[in-house]
Amino acid sequence: MTELRRAASVVRERSPVPEATVARLPLYLRVLTSLADRGVHTVSSETLATAAGVTSAKVRKDLSHLGSYGTRGVGYGVDLLLNRIAAELGLTEDRSVLLVGVGNLGHALAGYGGFQARGFRVVALLDIDPCRIGESIGGVVVRPLDEMEVLVEHSRVTIGVICTPATAAQAVCDRLVAAGVTSILNFAPTVLSVPAGVDVRKVDLAVELQILSFHEARKRPASSPDGMTRATAGRALPRTRGGGPLVGTTGGEAS
Repeated sequence: MTELRRAASVVRERSPVPEATVARLPLYLRVLTSLADRGVHTVSSETLATAAGVTSAKVRKDLSHLGSYGTRGVGYGVDLLLNRIAAELGLTEDRSVLLVGVGNLGHALAGYGGFQARGFRVVALLDIDPCRIGESIGGVVVRPLDEMEVLVEHSRVTIGVICTPATAAQAVCDRLVAAGVTSILNFAPTVLSVPAGVDVRKVDLAVELQILSFHEARKRPASSPDGMTRATAGRALPRTRGGGPLVGTTGGEAS
């Protein structure tokens, strides 16, 4: 039994891992992969925390859910921990991925070479645009949407990626689910409805930009709705002959 399969068997015997921890595991995996590529054999929780952008206490707690506690004064074995996290994330076998919607975003995702290196094989690309059908992207030929069910069954697809317009996303989602797809990554700007047992992850680039805009606004002086800062809002108000601002007037002349 390989080290990776042994780690996978350990994963199946443990209790569920909290969702917040699951969300951080890919960060740890990325750091550990980089360390392994550089020939580093051990890593401390502090080093792993700094590279992943979290606290060392959070790292230790997260890894304890995986049954990995490290060695005091030494740290964690990089290869062992990398295999353990890969097994927890289900990366012990290749995952077949089908992508629907080969527009600008879909085209870029289809051509991204990083998926293969992380255990995800894009086995099918689908679209309804005759100009896209027949095009080869990353060695995969774009096929008509009508072939979805056949491709899902033939390639044993479990993960679907939706890059269609919002108006078409739910119908595509329904077909993917009916064909047997149980995990969906949704890039369409809409919320999808799925039955129990199907997992959906939504990626909305506009929402992420709006969140960044919120943080940018917090870095600057607070402003009123019309864009004036609080420090200047009072100075910008009209003033009476006596010099005071006209506060609360609704029209007409001031007496």
